[in-house]
Amino acid sequence: MNPYIDNDNIRTFSETVDEMELVWHRDKEDRKITILEGENWQLQMEDELPVSLELGKTYFIPENFYHRVLKGTTDLKIRIDK
Repeated sequence: MNPYIDNDNIRTFSETVDEMELVWHRDKEDRKITILEGENWQLQMEDELPVSLELGKTYFIPENFYHRVLKGTTDLKIRIDK
């Protein structure tokens, strides 16, 4: 079971998600994610400190690169572009 809900290229993480479900993982292809909603969420890339996710900003995640999101205080909604 995924810690998010997918609706086409929009993914939503609930503010009530169990932090243990937000695991390190790799994607099979490059992705660009744009932050549509969410407060105090962070993105952590392999061997890097977490960065705060900013509304309206786009982040690049290379294929096969370990990363995870860290839970914030509201629902997180992102758009995923490949």
